[in-house]
Amino acid sequence: MKQNLKEELEIPEATNIRIEKGVFIVKGEKGELQKTLHNPKISSRVIGNKVVFESKRATQREKKLIKTYLAHLKNMIFGVSKGHSYKLKICSGHFPMSVGVKGDVFEIKNFIGETVPRTITIPRGVSVKVEGQFIVVEGINKDLASQTAALIEKLTKRSGYDKRVFQDGIFIIEKDGKPIK
Repeated sequence: MKQNLKEELEIPEATNIRIEKGVFIVKGEKGELQKTLHNPKISSRVIGNKVVFESKRATQREKKLIKTYLAHLKNMIFGVSKGHSYKLKICSGHFPMSVGVKGDVFEIKNFIGETVPRTITIPRGVSVKVEGQFIVVEGINKDLASQTAALIEKLTKRSGYDKRVFQDGIFIIEKDGKPIK
């Protein structure tokens, strides 16, 4: 059943949002983010301190898209005001691995006795800090910060081995201050 749909999102005081040709630009204390959120059947505009999404004769598809756009905007607002942070724990039982950051390269040495280090490149806008047995990944863009944390976790994954026996690796334990159970 098609119906008219209208959703609003409050903009916090310290945050500024503007729309230019379907590109949402969100500015806050920590920086600026841009994301393209455009659909011809959905009109979006900023009215006062609210972002308004409207669709005439909206189907389920437009309703889902509007909810997705709201979720992306909330993540962007949270990112430019507080920032996103992921905490990972280094677990090494068999061989002591060493973890470090050199410029924009994250490196794991001596993982399960390997001689060749495992590395990934850290994207611009994300900071990675090694603090003892913990790694903290921070950034204002949730997509980049979460993808970097996932790549670090995936870097120590070994296929074909029993996870109950070989428990060495780096694992995400906290997302945006909320522990993972």
